[in-house]
Amino acid sequence: MQLRILGTTSDDGKCPTLYEDAETGDIVVQGYTVSAPEDIAQLANVLDGESFVRIPRELLSRFAPKE
Repeated sequence: MQLRILGTTSDDGKCPTLYEDAETGDIVVQGYTVSAPEDIAQLANVLDGESFVRIPRELLSRFAPKE
């Protein structure tokens, strides 16, 4: 992967942040882990190796690619 920062809404430059893999165009999300079993139980089609992070809507609306 070759990551570049798309943007962050964090005041101190830590998480949450959006990145783009320059090689594939894939988006990588840095955020707070969703780990409560009752929250995970609401998610559908969870595969081994998948994880979930919580990010502010503002981060996506300001920095996520529109294409």
